[in-house]
Amino acid sequence: MARAAKRGGLLFDGSDWDFDTLWRTYDVIEEIAQDDLGLDLYPNQIEIISSEQMLDAYSSVGMPLMYHHWSFGKQFIFHERQYRKGMRGLAYEIVINSSPCVSYCMEDNTMPLQALVIAHAACGHNHFFKNNHLFRQWTDAEGILDYLDYARGYIQNCEERHGPAEVEQLLDAAHALMSSSIFRHRRPPTPSMRAEKERERKRSEEAERAVHYLWSTLDQGGKSKGSTEEADEYKSKMHLPEENILYFIESYSPALKPWEREILRIVRNIGQYFYPQQQTKIMNEGCACFVHYHILNRLHQTGRITDGAMLEVLHNHTNVLTQPVFDDPRYGGLNPYAIGFAMMQDIQRICLEPTEEDRHWFPEIAGCRDWRNVLKQAWEGYRDESFVQQFLSPKVIRDFRMFALTEDAGTDWYTVSGIHDEAGYQTVRDTLERIGDLSLSQPIIQVIDVDLLGDRVLHLQHRKVAGVPLDDADAKATLQHCKRLWGYEVKLAESSASDPG
Repeated sequence: MARAAKRGGLLFDGSDWDFDTLWRTYDVIEEIAQDDLGLDLYPNQIEIISSEQMLDAYSSVGMPLMYHHWSFGKQFIFHERQYRKGMRGLAYEIVINSSPCVSYCMEDNTMPLQALVIAHAACGHNHFFKNNHLFRQWTDAEGILDYLDYARGYIQNCEERHGPAEVEQLLDAAHALMSSSIFRHRRPPTPSMRAEKERERKRSEEAERAVHYLWSTLDQGGKSKGSTEEADEYKSKMHLPEENILYFIESYSPALKPWEREILRIVRNIGQYFYPQQQTKIMNEGCACFVHYHILNRLHQTGRITDGAMLEVLHNHTNVLTQPVFDDPRYGGLNPYAIGFAMMQDIQRICLEPTEEDRHWFPEIAGCRDWRNVLKQAWEGYRDESFVQQFLSPKVIRDFRMFALTEDAGTDWYTVSGIHDEAGYQTVRDTLERIGDLSLSQPIIQVIDVDLLGDRVLHLQHRKVAGVPLDDADAKATLQHCKRLWGYEVKLAESSASDPG
């Protein structure tokens, strides 16, 4: 690109912006990201949108192409009312894990803020999406936009052919089961629009034929010895227990039509796509904040932005990183932006100016001076819980005044189990690591059995972690949705996490 300002001159002066100014600033920001930090980026696509378009993006899980559903409209109205009443602000940007990497920037942003969000999203998040091992293994950045276009078109076609009410009821049920329809332990096939269109007709016919053959064969066989052996053989092919409920129902429900199976597949593919983001909130936001902070400081140091612009950048940066203390009425848990940014900065400090404590806790990186590669290796190789376990330092624990509490069942008090001493630092680390572990914070529900020869009951099992049961009302409502999709009775049992059954 040839839009960069004359080297050493101001990129902009004041709060107003135009597209030439944006291009100019983007070119210089990208140059620092690649030449100074060594970031590896997808091509960037920056979209300038209005506040109403940003609210719309909120409501459709931040994706530029999405099918219609009443829940998205409900979210839009909720966010809009809060925004209009001044009860909440809007995100400065939304970024999509795609290639090209799509960044939505608000048209109401000032030019210093546009520079911040471009560095944050188009460089920080972009690098993390492209290089973190979870995103590389579990998502297809080049195919997601095409797939979303296919999914929206397919569901619109289903609404025209089968009626909006019928499709809406199916989506209600699928959305209710989405969080329990993730492949956590094996990599699913990556969806793409071209492959979907090529395989759609053949797969639907073949899948439907296999399902009907399964159930019709068993119906004819009754409960004879031969049919029992055949049922056992079918069960072995189901690979029970199955962690992905929608996948199992899509594959084996005797009640679903071909178009319904395809919609379930679309919903679970979209749910799967967001799974890595749930596991990397601290790292992803910490990376983006570190990158924008480094780039904007470099622009200021080299005279490319004014003192006034830098003060505005720091004001917005500080707002994002606000961390109320535990007894503040605003406290809502640890701010992932704040803890992530603090840990990234601390890694840089440990590499450049380590203390004796740092040399004891981090002998491999203390004083190595190569903080860029240490950070890039961390961004590439970890998820939140492992990153916290590996890099949370005693200094950050002290700075955030962290301590660990333990609650014992049947008591009316908490025990302070981790304070600021060597054993306490490790306890705090372990506690924060468990908070970021999705296997400990999300319900584990599996399909464990199905009655092929009798009343076709589908048996689910919830494995309690740390003795935490399911909410009765939520469980009952979700079971109703599950019955709607399966077509027959569904039963749910509970066991402890240590129970192998």
